[in-house]
Amino acid sequence: MLRDHCGVVGVAAESQVSNTIFNALRMLQHRGQESAGMAVHAHDTLIHKDMGLVHQVFNPTILEYLRGTVGIGHVRYSTTGGSSLENAQPIFVDTAEGQLALVHNGDLVNAQQLRDHYKTKGWAFTTTGDSEIIIRLLARYLADTHDMIRSIRTVMKEIKGSYSMVIMYNGKVYGVRDPYGIKPLVLGKIVDGHMVSSESVALDLLDGEVIRDVMPGEIVEVGAEIFKSSPGGAALSPAHCMFEWVYFARADSVLDTKLAYEVRRRIGKALARAAPVDADFVVPVPDSGRAHAIGYSYASGVPYAEGLMKNRYVDRTFIMPSQLSREMSIKLKLNPIRPVIEDKSIVLVDDSIVRGTTMRQIVQLLFKFGAKEVHIRVGSPPIIAPCYFGVDIKHRKYFIANGRSVEEIREILGATSLRYITVDELVEAIELPYDHLCLGCVTGEYPLPIPGEKTRFQARLDSFRQE
Repeated sequence: MLRDHCGVVGVAAESQVSNTIFNALRMLQHRGQESAGMAVHAHDTLIHKDMGLVHQVFNPTILEYLRGTVGIGHVRYSTTGGSSLENAQPIFVDTAEGQLALVHNGDLVNAQQLRDHYKTKGWAFTTTGDSEIIIRLLARYLADTHDMIRSIRTVMKEIKGSYSMVIMYNGKVYGVRDPYGIKPLVLGKIVDGHMVSSESVALDLLDGEVIRDVMPGEIVEVGAEIFKSSPGGAALSPAHCMFEWVYFARADSVLDTKLAYEVRRRIGKALARAAPVDADFVVPVPDSGRAHAIGYSYASGVPYAEGLMKNRYVDRTFIMPSQLSREMSIKLKLNPIRPVIEDKSIVLVDDSIVRGTTMRQIVQLLFKFGAKEVHIRVGSPPIIAPCYFGVDIKHRKYFIANGRSVEEIREILGATSLRYITVDELVEAIELPYDHLCLGCVTGEYPLPIPGEKTRFQARLDSFRQE
């Protein structure tokens, strides 16, 4: 199961915003399930954060306490920095210039270098996350410039990596997207104010309206009545994370003008055209492969069927104590519907394969329930390289596709056939130019320099334009 780093939201309104942020965070819960937090500002900054899901962290009493007309919120899955309360967000500092709070989605590739450098300058860090580095840099430059926009621009020159972040400073909210636009951030209008959010679905719940995506390298000051845009620095070419459309975002989210559901359907159609099968049913791996499977069924004419029933009450973070119980875990999560599977040829569709452990167990389960054939179709190309920008695929040694042919992978999975979508087919399905996407995990070439890795084109994060 791939997991993304975080979800962020920022609101400025004429009324109290805590309930608005709470509901927005619940719509972003898929982006992080380890911790949740919120900061609001009236005459002072109030913060509440804890480990757990949004509805576990907040209750009516806490939301009533968090009174303010501007605020920011966060849901977290840890990539840089461990899963602990000290790393939960928002991050807050009280400076001579005022109170500063920040939420961040993404990863800085130079976080350790910055941390080591500033330790030599006498800085002390209280968390292991990279978000603390950003807020401390902001506080430093605010002391020099007394201007938030200028301070953000200076920080953007120093940090390298992926970030969609929302900053609250003295009762104002700022949304910032990295110069490559790797992580999503959308700007919208709600009933009595404005919002920035990781995904458009948060606006849908609130009867809001998407204004547009925050542009790569853009700084947006969000107010109740208006918003102001300032350039922070644009990259030579954007590099939107392709996995947002393949898997991370909710299917009903619109990211950089592309509806995730339609992209996934197009991926399924492309797989059907490239690798047709004379089968009885197209079956998704729930829930990640559903839209892809619908597209495959539509293009191939093979009937779509829900052949695997998902148990939604199994803790996804539960650690299995033994091999036997790990094998039992897939049976707890997924149970085949026998009439769909028994004596049938199945096209099994999922968004991606990383280690292959779960997919191999699913294939074994389908054959145990009497499947004649299991043909796997995958909505992303083989994952061959780590992600350095906020996705928990870090080590090549764990990737089933690393150093193996598709046929070798098929044998390991025990499938009748196996077909991944190609990079070119994926780019065509997303309907953005090849050089506007980050495809590092499937090509091994990254949009900005990573020590020991190849860099695509000549683009460098430190080469973006500054005002």
